[in-house]
Parts: sequence; structure tokens; C-alpha cells
Amino acid sequence: MGTSGATPLRLLWLQASGCGGCTQSLLGAESRAGVFAQLAASGIELLFHPAVSEASGDEALALLADVAAGRQPVDILCVEGALLRGPNGSGRFHLLSGSGRPMIEWVRELAGRARHVLAIGTCTAFGGINAAGDNVTEACGLQFDADAPGGLLGAGFRAAGGLPVINVAGCPTHPGWIVDTLLSLAAGALGEADLDAWQRPRFYAEQLVHHGCSKNEFYEFKASAQKLSDLGCLMENMGCKGTQAHADCNLRAWNGVGSCIRGGFACIACTEPGFEEPGHPFMETPKVAGIPIGLPIDMPKAWFVALAALSKSATPKRVRENSRADHPVIAPALRKDRRG
Repeated sequence: MGTSGATPLRLLWLQASGCGGCTQSLLGAESRAGVFAQLAASGIELLFHPAVSEASGDEALALLADVAAGRQPVDILCVEGALLRGPNGSGRFHLLSGSGRPMIEWVRELAGRARHVLAIGTCTAFGGINAAGDNVTEACGLQFDADAPGGLLGAGFRAAGGLPVINVAGCPTHPGWIVDTLLSLAAGALGEADLDAWQRPRFYAEQLVHHGCSKNEFYEFKASAQKLSDLGCLMENMGCKGTQAHADCNLRAWNGVGSCIRGGFACIACTEPGFEEPGHPFMETPKVAGIPIGLPIDMPKAWFVALAALSKSATPKRVRENSRADHPVIAPALRKDRRG
């Protein structure tokens, strides 16, 4: 669907329990005309977004009521933030302002009317930060409760278009993941086979944060940072889960230049269910007998131990010294013999 006179896809965005960080991320999308102009040019009409639309109060509630009653068609429902089912399943911890009704009731009704339903961010996908600890608010995702199918809408939910909830997970999610998912829907190019086991779009979830990491040379030689300001690899000591987290953060940087690791912070696997409770401080790597518990995906422990020992024995002085400093202290050597 494009701009050749076809009926645009009507997009409705709700914000449940969360920080609004995914909307803030979306507003930073790389688009010369602005992200909403880009969506409009691709055949997506924004009906309502609580943070950017002019409509508010009775006008906004009337629109939601029209959608719930089927008087106003909606093609894409985006929900941002966890769904609060408490206390005791009533949902009354979070009432939609002015309506007197729990947000979870609105979401259930509106999801039943939409052709496609998107969970924007890890809170909406799996519960996220809201579900950490004792979870007294009974927070959950739209179709998952942490890694268990179910959530608010139930494991068997399918939107009118035939797809389950599309989980654009991340904390916050990358603006490009949101935009590309929406544009894929507008083009009719996103099917169930394009989602992974956690119902995340494969175009970003089949990558690892490790791919394209600026610290990969340090990783290869197991030249590890000893503190957060060091240039070295953050996996061995500083809690980095980039070799385990599914996302293309270091291939598709924020604003063209940024990622957590490029900023000197460990990857905390924020696209994964349950990331909010790793069982240890985020910036520490738990170990058994000196070996990290969280090894790279698909790598047997014995192989990792053998590789690490070999790599460390072959570490160039430049890599070893630079890994323990906050700036390069030894530059790469000049190659004098250019015949090789």
C-alpha cells in the first residue's frame, strides 16, 4: 500500500504503564521530513497518539469509544507500556484518565477491532521493568508474561489480520525497528514466518548485539575491561550480554552513531523476556570457577575455555594495554612490508 489513492492504514497508539521512552526513541527516528510524515507518505495515517496528537479529553475518549464500537476502523494498534492487571485482576491500578475504566479493558476491546496489534517495547511485549520484583501491580505483556505465553490477550490471540501480537521489543525499542515494522505492514510484507519465537520481527531479532560491536577486537583476544571507563571487552567482567542478546544495535546505531556499548555501557539484553531480573547486578558478570555463566549463544563451555586461553596467550601488547585504559595508549603498528 502506498500513496496512489489507496485507503491509508489507520494507526492508533496507546500508552499504558511505562516511562514513555519508546515514544521518545521514535521521535528520534532518522527521517528528513519527520517520522509521522514518513509514515503518511507510506500510507499510514495517525489517528491518535496521546503524546503528540492535538486531541485530548472528551475528544480523545470519543475517538476511542468509536473504535471500540466499530464505528471508526483501525488497522494498526500500537500499545506502549506494560498492562497492569492488579489489584486482583481488576486492572484498577491503571484507569484511562477521564473514562473511569481500566486501561486493560480498553486494550482488550481495541485489540479485538484492529487488523494488527504491536507491542512497542519490552514492557508491552513481556512485562519488562514494571514486572520486576514482587510485581504487586500484576504487570504483564500483551501476549507474554515474561517468557510464558499468555499475557493480557492470551496465547491464542490473533488480530483481525491473522497475526499474533508483533513484539517490537527493546528498552527502549529502536526507532528503526518500529518504523520498519510499520512500513512492512503497509507493504503487506510481514507475515507470521517473519516473526521469531518471541514474536519479534526477524529483521532485527535474528542479529546479535555482538555483531558489529566496536569492541570486537578486544573480545577476540579476551582483552577485558576492568572498570566501566576501560576500552576493553565488557563481557568477562562488566556484565555485557551482547553475545546473547538478539538485536542489531551495533549494526543499526541510534542516530547513526550510538549504542549502549559504543557509549561504554554493557548490553543488558533489553530485548529479551526477563532481562529486568538477571539475578545479579547489571554491570557484573557472574562466574563459576572463573568462567562466566552467560556464555555466547551456541558456544559450548569447553570450547569457550579453550578459545579464551589461546586468545589471551596471543593478545598483542597494543590490545592488552588499550583494553585497560580509557583511550588508546598504543597505536596500531605501521606495516613496512606491503608485499603480503
